[in-house]
Amino acid sequence: MTYDRMDWHYGSENFPSELNDDNAGTHIGMFIAWVIRRDLIGELHLKESVESISKVKSRQMTGTEFLKLECDEKFWEDDLNDKGNAFAQYYYGANMYYEDYGSILSDELSSVFHVIDSWDNYEKLALKLDEQFNKWQETVQS
Repeated sequence: MTYDRMDWHYGSENFPSELNDDNAGTHIGMFIAWVIRRDLIGELHLKESVESISKVKSRQMTGTEFLKLECDEKFWEDDLNDKGNAFAQYYYGANMYYEDYGSILSDELSSVFHVIDSWDNYEKLALKLDEQFNKWQETVQS
């Protein structure tokens, strides 16, 4: 199952023409960075993307850079472990992630694609992701 792809966005009429195609991956990359930093990344990457995972964890590489380099601009189920997939299906797949991403990072911008791919923005979003993940874990454990 594919969760998201950069080309779905930069290939659409809704993508602002003044932006670089990389902006189509910022929202995906921030989620992937969170996944990596919370050890929810899939076995495929644990074997084949060790150096890049280390760079994301040490903030030498953004999630968007990881998405482009290691995922061919696509975010799909093999990028996550079982727990990561269960959460992504609940949260990312149901568009709750987009709502949170937009309200936290792009309310004052022209579009969600205008969000700057920065660790400062990631930190703002990661707080919400942690909150949603913890809430989700409570519901699946009860």
